[in-house]
Amino acid sequence: MAGKITFDTVRKIASALPGVEESTSYGTPSLKIGGTLLTCMAINKSAEPNSLVLRIDTDQRDALIAEAPDTFYVTDHYVNYPCVLVRLSRVKAGVLRDLLHASWKFVSANATRKRRPLSRKKQDLPR
Repeated sequence: MAGKITFDTVRKIASALPGVEESTSYGTPSLKIGGTLLTCMAINKSAEPNSLVLRIDTDQRDALIAEAPDTFYVTDHYVNYPCVLVRLSRVKAGVLRDLLHASWKFVSANATRKRRPLSRKKQDLPR
């Protein structure tokens, strides 16, 4: 995938991942898994124009920012959420593909945990 990276590029890459669906978040196009946000364009005024919000573990976010601060960053608005901001003008398509896959795994794992019952019924407990 040569050329400028846009949300259409993100959409094309993510469409190969199982369960990814197009939606909207706060009036902007987004991609979700089972109704849970995977990624969307950053619309908060603290984010730079043409930045992508990508759901990811905060430890991974910190590592990405430390490794490539020209490409990855976070603002005060997003710091308490498990996500990283990606400057689409600086990210390479192969890196974006890997990030989307990591995000897909992160969101899918969290969705699976949410669907599991937190406790078993009394009659299911061992005696």
